[in-house]
Amino acid sequence: MSDIAIRAQNISKKYHIGMLHSHNDTLRDVIVSAFDREEHKRKALQAQIWAIKDLSFEVRQGEVLGVIGRNGAGKSTLLKILSRVTEPTKGVVDIYGRVGSLLEVGTGFHPELTGRENIYLNGAILGMKRREIASKYNDIVEFSEVGQFIDTPVKRYSSGMYLRLAFAVAAHLEPEILVVDEVLAVGDAEFQHKCLGKMSDVAQQGRTVLFVSHNMSAILRLTQETIVLDKGSMLMRGPSTRAVDFYLSSGFSQLGERTWVSEEIPADADPFVPIALRVKNAQGKVSDSLRSTEPITIEVEYSLNKSITGLRVGIYLLSTRGELVFTSFDTDDSVLFEKHATRAVGHYLSQCKIAADLLNEGRFIVGMNASSFRVKRYFQDEQALTFTVDAAGAPGMQWPEPRLGPLRPRLLWQIEHIKQ
Repeated sequence: MSDIAIRAQNISKKYHIGMLHSHNDTLRDVIVSAFDREEHKRKALQAQIWAIKDLSFEVRQGEVLGVIGRNGAGKSTLLKILSRVTEPTKGVVDIYGRVGSLLEVGTGFHPELTGRENIYLNGAILGMKRREIASKYNDIVEFSEVGQFIDTPVKRYSSGMYLRLAFAVAAHLEPEILVVDEVLAVGDAEFQHKCLGKMSDVAQQGRTVLFVSHNMSAILRLTQETIVLDKGSMLMRGPSTRAVDFYLSSGFSQLGERTWVSEEIPADADPFVPIALRVKNAQGKVSDSLRSTEPITIEVEYSLNKSITGLRVGIYLLSTRGELVFTSFDTDDSVLFEKHATRAVGHYLSQCKIAADLLNEGRFIVGMNASSFRVKRYFQDEQALTFTVDAAGAPGMQWPEPRLGPLRPRLLWQIEHIKQ
């Protein structure tokens, strides 16, 4: 008997974007359209996008495979194909075992049904008998922490409650193959830690897992091998440590600046339009290499097509192993929060300064986010650019060994000799 759980052979997925069917209402329209037929064909081809292109791979039973890549790489499309949510345009996927999926918050839930009813519905979809589902019911409710609302229609749940119950259902109903797409994108830190623990348990039970995440620490902790996708194609597959290093060291701006063109900006970002993210040295110049002993400025340039209330523009700073160093937003200060409660139409720069003698030597990643808290996320690029910090002159450089950790603060010490 084969030990293959998933076999994908030359799968591709094509989407048509931005094209509306035009109707010829008059004789004049018919005549004009005949002359414009070639132009219509050209526009139709331009409106096609291959989210996945000629992708082939196998996943063995009991293997935990990571999937990483930048936004638009095709990760979510791949998982939707494997979960039978959508069919490939070309190619064949063979699945050996029942698949449980957590593709986005509330996937597979019927909004009019209660949490209890949705648990049984999802189990039935997986082919489980009612007795089997009932044996897992208490564990699901306890893990999800929504027991007080379990008989409430899920359409009244918050996004956090949706996530808790959806993950609990996906992890506890024990499908042979578990497909998870960025489960850590929603939820508080405590629940994210709880999810990682459960994912680790699932992996140790010998079930096959495909795990998409932008959290490189989670990828390294949970997976043995990882696929790196870019523009729908596989760049590499290998041990997760090597795949993560390859992903984080490739495809970034080497000039200390990241700009966005219109094709890279999702339609739902409107009215927020990202223009550029820059890292500047102490002299105010855009640079890829900076000194630990000097201040560093990070600048976000953007425009607004309409006014936005409650907008906050922020950055994520990460190490090249995916460790989050800090998150900061331009309205964290209460004075700026009040002053910019509503931002009018216009062109903006949001700048922050990282103090001298804070970062350790090494390579760092900057991500950018624009959102209104609990209202809407307009735009996010988790890994927009990287820069290098040189620690020459930093504290402790008199010793040759590397200093561990992403921070290297110059702290105020005192040495006092107490006479005996």
